Amino acid sequence: MAALSALVLSLLVCGCASLPSVVERPVSTSIAAPADAPLPALARELAIPPGQSALRSIPMPHHALAARLELIARAQSSLDLQTYHIADDATGRLLLRALRDAAKRGVRVRLLVDDFHTEGLDELLLGLAAHPGAEVRLFNPFAYGRDASPVRLWQFLTDFGRLNHRMHNKLFVADGVFAIAGGRNLVDDYFLRSARSNFIDFDLLAAGALVPELSRSFDAYWNSERVYPLQAVAGNRLNAAQRRARFEQRTAGDTRGSVPGLSEVAAGNALRPRPDPSNEGLFGFFIAPAGAFADAPVKLRNDSYEPGADSVTGRLIRLLATEAKSEVILVSPYFVPGRVGMAHLRQLRARGVDVRIFTNATGVSDEPLVGAGYEPYRLEMLRLGVRVFEVTSGRLKRDAGLRSVLGSSTGRLHAKLGFVDRKILLAGSLNLDGRSALINTELGLLVRSPGLVAQLLDFYRVDTNVGVYEVRLKPDGQSLEWIGLDPEGEPERLDEEPESTWLLRLKLRLISLFVPEEQL
Repeated sequence: MAALSALVLSLLVCGCASLPSVVERPVSTSIAAPADAPLPALARELAIPPGQSALRSIPMPHHALAARLELIARAQSSLDLQTYHIADDATGRLLLRALRDAAKRGVRVRLLVDDFHTEGLDELLLGLAAHPGAEVRLFNPFAYGRDASPVRLWQFLTDFGRLNHRMHNKLFVADGVFAIAGGRNLVDDYFLRSARSNFIDFDLLAAGALVPELSRSFDAYWNSERVYPLQAVAGNRLNAAQRRARFEQRTAGDTRGSVPGLSEVAAGNALRPRPDPSNEGLFGFFIAPAGAFADAPVKLRNDSYEPGADSVTGRLIRLLATEAKSEVILVSPYFVPGRVGMAHLRQLRARGVDVRIFTNATGVSDEPLVGAGYEPYRLEMLRLGVRVFEVTSGRLKRDAGLRSVLGSSTGRLHAKLGFVDRKILLAGSLNLDGRSALINTELGLLVRSPGLVAQLLDFYRVDTNVGVYEVRLKPDGQSLEWIGLDPEGEPERLDEEPESTWLLRLKLRLISLFVPEEQL
């Protein structure tokens, strides 16, 4: 009874609480390293022409982690990290400790985290921020009761308009000369380090003209009114020295040597212009024109539920409408086209453009409720001639290589990619759903490089349909079947949704009655 009374009291206090009205939010901007520093020297080896960028795809998770650690270790002036989710797990602690080490040697560290998944993380983040040269800010933070789930839920429900708006961007800029952007959160599951579930994901490593664009995007968020210094909303009774000591204790066992697979990535190989060809999946750089675009931190939408023209989704729609001539391949873990998306798919098909969609099967998705928004459009897409492919863990494990790295964990898609006419690559944090289009902020990249596109289509074996079922119309034109295509042997045919149950489908249909499509 006493516990219940305390909970009710805390909820009442929270209901009256708000974010501080006066906040010291010193403006700061990107810092580039001196020309003779290690990272600028490494960038010069790439011989990038003016106005062009050097781009390396990083599909392999151990290379993605190694590249981040190498950039942190070699930086001399600045490190800027923006993420939707960093966890108190082995990966999160490893990266936080590496950032601490950089700050201790005089590098300015700015870490910007969306506040939705920070429950229980304040002590670690405060420990990093207690080191001179390191600063942590939160996007759209919860005001109080930060480590109490019921209090956070109460705040979310009573301040829904604000707290429903999340920063989904993922960006890392080192010394103003190298950047990593893509879909990976800083959590074990995105680097194949989880025993429970792991994501197939993607990053781009960039140098050249693209990096200043990305730095300006980071600065716009860092100095936004939606962003608060961590200490303005979170605190504990420890002084700075005690916070540093607690940080040391909590991260002491998390070092590069403790990570399986990183020992095979030789120091510097993740950044080297010409990597060791025996290191499978570590690709070279392509020189190509590239651009970056991000939603405004205060994202606006109109009353017609259409993406803004300058939003990441609006730019994607415009690109497909003006440049796609023969083929569009879209890869998104969460796919809810909605009324607007279906209109553009119809236009593409009317122009004779072949369209393929790759997404998670509802039964394997970490956000299965999205399936309630996706499934009603599936039949119409197929009738339009759009080809639809669904990733499942079972199909992924039919491949020997994927089976060996996934082990007993559930495998899922998390990469966000687009390929237009096999000439243009689209990447970043954008999901193809209403939440990304209308509510959350996103970051997008556009690269014009047929060579890079060909490399990725080959690596992910998009044309051989590894790891997926193709959804097809049955001859009656009303019902569906799922076809698993193996390189050898007979096709696998299913009449029911793969890796799903009738109970899950019933629950999703009931929940979908109360959840607007744009929230999915």
